[in-house]
Amino acid sequence: MVQYYQSPVRVYKHPFALVMLAYERRFPTCPQIPVFVGCEVTLDEESHGGAIRKTERRCKLNVEAPYILKKIIGVDFVYFIQRNVLDRRTSCLEIEACNESFSSRVTVVEKCRYYLHPENPNWTCFEQTASLDIKNFFGFESSMEKLAMKQYAQNIAKGKEIIEYFINELKEEGITYVEPWTDSSPEKDVEADIPVKSEGEAVVNKESNDTETKLPSSRDMQLSSDYIARYLGKLNMMQESRLVQLRHSIEELRGSSVPGDATLLRFLRAREFSVEKAREMLTQSLHWRKKHQVDKLLDEYEAPQVVKDYFPGGWHHFDKDGRPLYILRLGQMDVKGLLKSIGEDEVLLLALHVCEEGLQLMDEATTTWGYPVSQWTLLIDLEGLNMRHLWRPGIKALLRIIEIVEANYPETMGRVLIIRAPRCFPILWTLISTFIHENTRNKFVFSCGTDYQEQGAGGLTDYINQDVIPDFLGGPSEEGVCEMYDMVPRRFYVIDAEASSTFIVDGGVVPKQLYRLDLAIGASTEHEHSLYQSISLSRGQVHNVLIHSNDPGAVLTWDFDVMRHNVTFTVLRKTKHSMSDDVGVSTNGDHEASVPKEWKEGVDCVKVEPSVLCHDGESIQGTHIMQLAGSYILQWQYVDDQTDRLPAITSHKAQLMYFYETLPSAQYRGSMMSLQSAVSGKSIASSSLSR
Repeated sequence: MVQYYQSPVRVYKHPFALVMLAYERRFPTCPQIPVFVGCEVTLDEESHGGAIRKTERRCKLNVEAPYILKKIIGVDFVYFIQRNVLDRRTSCLEIEACNESFSSRVTVVEKCRYYLHPENPNWTCFEQTASLDIKNFFGFESSMEKLAMKQYAQNIAKGKEIIEYFINELKEEGITYVEPWTDSSPEKDVEADIPVKSEGEAVVNKESNDTETKLPSSRDMQLSSDYIARYLGKLNMMQESRLVQLRHSIEELRGSSVPGDATLLRFLRAREFSVEKAREMLTQSLHWRKKHQVDKLLDEYEAPQVVKDYFPGGWHHFDKDGRPLYILRLGQMDVKGLLKSIGEDEVLLLALHVCEEGLQLMDEATTTWGYPVSQWTLLIDLEGLNMRHLWRPGIKALLRIIEIVEANYPETMGRVLIIRAPRCFPILWTLISTFIHENTRNKFVFSCGTDYQEQGAGGLTDYINQDVIPDFLGGPSEEGVCEMYDMVPRRFYVIDAEASSTFIVDGGVVPKQLYRLDLAIGASTEHEHSLYQSISLSRGQVHNVLIHSNDPGAVLTWDFDVMRHNVTFTVLRKTKHSMSDDVGVSTNGDHEASVPKEWKEGVDCVKVEPSVLCHDGESIQGTHIMQLAGSYILQWQYVDDQTDRLPAITSHKAQLMYFYETLPSAQYRGSMMSLQSAVSGKSIASSSLSR
């Protein structure tokens, strides 16, 4: 496979003539590049008047390869032919180098160009491209490719430093300025009308003082190595190359409508710097943004009043790395109430609006802090989380949000801090973790106990300054904001004058009068009916569901809504085999009077969960770890209201809708590691967390 490299524009803040003088000092040898052991000039000629100089060198390079490989190929040195065309009129040097050794087996072509900065004539720009194609190399094609790219990367990294080194050397000799070339010939240069063409196909037209080689666009100039370091972060030479290639590829598809460089880089990182895969992912995302008018979201989105009153989330200052910090009090969120009052699509819109805010805040933080900020931090407080949050449609909506966000906002989440996680959290994590990309899962940090503020081993103060920890998490009450946090515009921030105070609402239960019957989640229950079973119970009637398990440690979960009257709910386990094993329990929705009378509690069956009185309108979720293999029973019974002295009316039945499933023990155990049994303490999902 052909390997390509394309550099960003590198800028030397020195005049072209001085850079050229420094460049000439690289020959015939260059101690800064040890593999370059010498060269001989095979051609050096100038046009009449000196406007054009053509130079050809045969360069000798030391082969840095394992001893056995050197023996197999039979050489210690390889030779390259370098051809230069210097146009002094346009201040442009075109360079092309290709291998002479093993040219029938390997093709290496490198093209470089020095030219005047289009906006500052006292600066010099440099661009570089290269390709490597190993057709056949004694069966060592893969090894040679890796060696060649490694060596090339090292040489490129030294390239800019070498020019600066020789410029400094010239300054030490008292040479700080070189007079630019001027045409001193009184007559027109005869050769000036003749295009000079090198092997690099750079054609120079002397009369027009222009070149046919495509000049960089203003955006190409912006993507300089200095710009990358300042606004995008430290990238190695191949990552820089992939970024340039992806930009050019998207420009070919979309013209000038190309996302920002930070966005291109995020999609590249999400696809491990594969240009093809990143282009495909980004193209699909751009189509999605256009279809759903996502670019207008920040200007046009208005949060519903229910969100303003009951959604417990908002932006709050920054973490220690300068990343915008979003706090979500998930344990205080009424998931069912929000979905039934505004619908799944509106909840998704809210999540996308948060993501769009995050992008804008990262850009502002990058400008303000003076270093790249390409991710934001999410702090999730789980105090109050219970099995109600495992409501099936809520999980479904969450998974939809995760899928869309990961496809369209990759690599924007720097860290996810999970604090005050209760014992039921492993069940929720089991349901959603498999849908989260591994790279994102590795960014989760868990704190389960009350010592989440302690520094060290993943405590909250490891990531957030003490003076901006929210007040509801024990933050300080002193007034005043850390100077760092006063520097960024706050139009998105829900904070007041005290650093630790927030305007994040407390959440709470959404009143049922705000529910909308026209929403699909309430009006159309086709999806729920495929998962949930509906039953009606007369007074005193019992409904039993039998679950067999041969998997010790499996997890039994249930979710049911009581839609009329009150019922009691119990979980039982059969303790021994009896003749009535298949009597009194069912899996097909039949009702039984009760568990058979011959069963004695503590002998034939035991309660593994206490009986719970469930009231009209309640939604109940729960879980039980089936430590023993055997048969378990979910039991619902209509409670006879003793205050009701009216005769029983058959049409007055209790109604409920239920769903249950079992999670394999292996899946459960692998989902949360030490969080399964931890009530306090800390657990980190991955040791490869990146700061």
